Amino acid sequence: PAPGAGRTDGMLFAAAHRAILAGDEAGFAWALERADILRASAETALESRAQGQAFLLAIRAAWPLDGLARWDEVIAATGRPVAYAVAVALAAALIGVAEGPALTAYLHAFAANLVSAGVRLVPLGQTDGQRALAALDPITHRAAEAALAAPLDDLGGRAMAVDWTSMIHETQYTRLFRS
Repeated sequence: PAPGAGRTDGMLFAAAHRAILAGDEAGFAWALERADILRASAETALESRAQGQAFLLAIRAAWPLDGLARWDEVIAATGRPVAYAVAVALAAALIGVAEGPALTAYLHAFAANLVSAGVRLVPLGQTDGQRALAALDPITHRAAEAALAAPLDDLGGRAMAVDWTSMIHETQYTRLFRS
């Protein structure tokens, strides 16, 4: 699997999901804190936090989940915003979606966002975008399996060129995308 944000998010998703199912508040706080700090640029961190906060706001408003108040207290105690991967893992665990299918769906959505950006940025039509997404499907499944099996000691990205260009991108005056 690619050694970047998707891999890191996958591992943190799994850690958060497992902690919630085990009732492990310290483990959940650990995943929440790591997800908040393991972004190479301010913009990618802001994007993940904003998506996580928006996701939980929508869940609280439309899909009140049993047990969410307990985990909201853990979140508040850390003083950190919730990264998107952790927010989705929290909801998936609380509604009883197993970690494998939940993580695969999360990573599929991650890939779909990348393809969507490519469709908008490159003269790539919707059909070619769907072909790209279909080609990414087996990779998404392998990435989920790898994230579920990876030891947390192996957490972190190794896509230094992506991180570097993200840092340069966030200081440009004119951009097509924020992150």
